[in-house]
Amino acid sequence: MKILVLDGNSILNRAFYGIKILTTKQGLYTNGIYGFLMVLQKLLDEVQPDSVAIAFDLKGPTFRHKKYAGYKANRHGMPEELAQQMPTLKELLKDLGYHLVTCEGYEADDILGTFSRACTEKGNTCVIATGDRDSLQLVGPYTSVRLASTKFGQPQVTIYTEEKVKEIYGVTPKEMIEIKALQGDSSDCIPGVPGIGPKGAGELIQNYHSIDYIYDHLDELPIKEGMRKKLREGKENAYLSRELGTICLSAPIDTEISHYVPFPIKKEETTRLMTKLELFKLMEKLQLQNLPDESPKKQEKIDHAVLFRNPESDMYLPELEKKGEAPVLAFYRKDGSIETLAVAVERGACLLEKPEEIRSLLENPNIPVITYDVKSLQNAAAKDGIFLKHAKMDVLLAAYLLDPSAAGYDFDRLCQEYGVSVCEVWKMENPVPEDLLPENQKKAERFVRAISLPGLFEALSKKIAEAGQEELLSNIELPLAWVLSCMEREGFAVDAEGIKKYGEAMQSDIETIQKGIFEEVGYEFNLNSPKQLGDALFVKLGLPHGKKTKSGYSTSAAVLESLQYENPVISEILRYRSLSKLKSTYCDGLLKVIGADGRIHSSFNQTETRTGRISSTEPNLQNIPVRSDQGRELRRFFVARPGWVLVDADYSQIELRVLAHVANDENMRKAFLNGDDIHRATASQVFHMPEELVTPLMRSRAKAVNFGIVYGIGAFSLSKDIGVSRREADQYIKDYLAHYSGIDEYMKKSVELAKERGYAETIFGRRRYLPELRSSNFNLRSFGERVARNMPIQGAAADIIKIAMIKVQDRLEKEHLKSKLILQVHDELIVEAPREEAEKAASLLREEMEGAVSLSVPMVAEAKIGKTWYEAKS
Repeated sequence: MKILVLDGNSILNRAFYGIKILTTKQGLYTNGIYGFLMVLQKLLDEVQPDSVAIAFDLKGPTFRHKKYAGYKANRHGMPEELAQQMPTLKELLKDLGYHLVTCEGYEADDILGTFSRACTEKGNTCVIATGDRDSLQLVGPYTSVRLASTKFGQPQVTIYTEEKVKEIYGVTPKEMIEIKALQGDSSDCIPGVPGIGPKGAGELIQNYHSIDYIYDHLDELPIKEGMRKKLREGKENAYLSRELGTICLSAPIDTEISHYVPFPIKKEETTRLMTKLELFKLMEKLQLQNLPDESPKKQEKIDHAVLFRNPESDMYLPELEKKGEAPVLAFYRKDGSIETLAVAVERGACLLEKPEEIRSLLENPNIPVITYDVKSLQNAAAKDGIFLKHAKMDVLLAAYLLDPSAAGYDFDRLCQEYGVSVCEVWKMENPVPEDLLPENQKKAERFVRAISLPGLFEALSKKIAEAGQEELLSNIELPLAWVLSCMEREGFAVDAEGIKKYGEAMQSDIETIQKGIFEEVGYEFNLNSPKQLGDALFVKLGLPHGKKTKSGYSTSAAVLESLQYENPVISEILRYRSLSKLKSTYCDGLLKVIGADGRIHSSFNQTETRTGRISSTEPNLQNIPVRSDQGRELRRFFVARPGWVLVDADYSQIELRVLAHVANDENMRKAFLNGDDIHRATASQVFHMPEELVTPLMRSRAKAVNFGIVYGIGAFSLSKDIGVSRREADQYIKDYLAHYSGIDEYMKKSVELAKERGYAETIFGRRRYLPELRSSNFNLRSFGERVARNMPIQGAAADIIKIAMIKVQDRLEKEHLKSKLILQVHDELIVEAPREEAEKAASLLREEMEGAVSLSVPMVAEAKIGKTWYEAKS
């Protein structure tokens, strides 16, 4: 038989520190549990054991503590975030059918060792899983060790056999104990021989195999006298350390492997606990379905469902009109058009497949739809000339508002998360049409999801109401989906030939730079290889470098920027990297995504960022560089169609204006109300001089402080940004907060309020949950505090630009203008307008952006007109 034995404490500890902090919406920490179960699942898949035992430490002292009072004396207790997860993990493992093993007076390592010996004696296979290298001493003919860890949130396992231990450490597994006897173990307070480290200990045991041999022949060993002296003086410690470091093989536990065959999973208990922990991906992997809805009313509705196939419109439209809503899920063809609508109706669902049926439903203004991903439905409907604006609810957008940090919002996952039953169509009592039997899985699943949609709508609506986010959803996110759909379909015209020629010219510059670098170094190499570049800079040219790792010297941007004054070749390498990225990402990348109509159709996402900002993908038009001359040049190739122009408008200092409003700071509000240059006004106060004497450098530094404050900048970061000492930067911040005392008070209160509530919130009700604020880890807690200060500002700015987009789109449609809103980039909107509408479009943009919201300070937007994006932005 084969048994898998896990060191529970070790793997949980590795999982906890190897995965970023995760919590449920109720604030339960789950990263350790999630990581542990991921490692366990990986081990089960690879090992395929007959039996599984999971060993845990007990709190009481062990025989090692009694032997040596200093054993593990420097160990701190578990952080609260990890301690909170331990009992829950144990409960979950029991529900999953696994046997947990503990033994008073012994550690988990000793349980592992005892299983190892029992397997060896009976010829069974023992696979040990741990995150602790101490267990390598147990490796033998019948025992292997799988060293578990997590990397970038993914489980990693390294397998150690006798040959692997010998290959890596140069000794046998049993000799690992002898190495520890000499080098000790600081993490466990095992003393070892003072002055002998891992290298010295390893060489001694590789040559002499045991401390017994070393001490029996100490005077005659061909070693340095200093080493001999250390060994002689540390003899007592060496033997004590060997005893402490040797894993016990005879802990009083049940070693009959057949007793550890897992029990059947307690599905109901496991599902309830995993749902509480929001471990939905693992539930899918374990094929655990959501628990049935316990509401008698809802259960009756599902159990007696009636299914219709391809009904005539008079069978369902009157019912939906009477109800005033239509729960609709769309399924699409490869070209993006609608193939089928699955509609939830009273006591069942129906599939609409005929174009006229789909049109009659979606175009009916008396039946607003409830759906999943309304923007995709709007885009697909538009392909058939159906323009759907009257959505009542999008469960995808609602789920995002309720948990903007979630890993995803898959429909089935949302059903699990919000406790909505996903019924199995073919198990219903009523006769099921033959084409909906299990063999026709695709069609059956469409019915299933449609029937589940009303329950999901109900659950999410309730949560949205509890969070006070009805207006945020109904007045901002839902109407914005239509705006983004229109923008995606409209696209942005580009000069493909111009981009191509610009890329060719850039490639020529890249090759010239590359040639110069090779001449400076003295030979050709792969500039894109960090290892080869590191050798060129730090070996051949002898430039200062950091610590060398297995993969070579670091050549990160930060490292290279710190070396710019050491050698002119560094600046050229940075230029090479910048131009190479610009060419591959934008020149080459943009050419690949130009549509048949000569326009780029980017996708605008509402559910990607935690602050509420809109993101852009395929391609990301929001990331086109603007700080470098070469990057700005790319905007010349984004053009208006013939006879049209681009109207570009952006907000002036929107985040600072939001800050002045929410902080209610008198001095900052006064500056904005007077139309002052806020950065010059700030410089005047920070540098204690009249505004007319403020230099451009002073204004620039004040600008860095103004915007840095919003992002929680500290003296160290500010000093690097503006090139002053840390002391000067600290004084700038203090003077700033002394003048803008309302902002100082706001930042303190925002952190306190977020700690109290568990989330930061914008003036429009958008939330970001911050479990980091409760972390015992200083860095995580500090991160949470920074977010608590800046999220209400960034999030409100994002909401304001969204409101402006909705108002601009409404005006363009109501006034029947040909002009189209085609792009949003942060605080900037671009409208493509016929030349004769340009001035009107510019006026409309300014009016709607400035009038989007009413704050205690004025919103200011400036609009410009040009044939290209570059011209309109200049």
